[in-house]
Amino acid sequence: MTSRYDNVPVGINDLPQYKQLFKERNVKFIKQFFTPSIYHPTEDEIKNLKVQNHIWGINDRMYKLANKHYGDAKLWWIIAWFNLKPTDAHIKLGDVIYIPSPVEDVLKVFKV
Repeated sequence: MTSRYDNVPVGINDLPQYKQLFKERNVKFIKQFFTPSIYHPTEDEIKNLKVQNHIWGINDRMYKLANKHYGDAKLWWIIAWFNLKPTDAHIKLGDVIYIPSPVEDVLKVFKV
């Protein structure tokens, strides 16, 4: 299974401003993922993918589309990333959602 966090570095947060939080959790620090740089494919890279259009409907969710097109609901983030729509709430009824495939090629384009 590919995760969008596979290649994201992890850092140690031991900043003094979180001292109370650490105390409440009985820890001295927490590990955090660094915010990844979002890379969006170029037009040339998109041309090499199969892209299917989907009109967003009432019961649509990105995880449902990912399950239907990729066989894995956990890959919803590919559709979100490709469409520059981080959550379902960013999509309006009737919006065209682009679903790139095959998933292996999409992951290469996204450099994941």
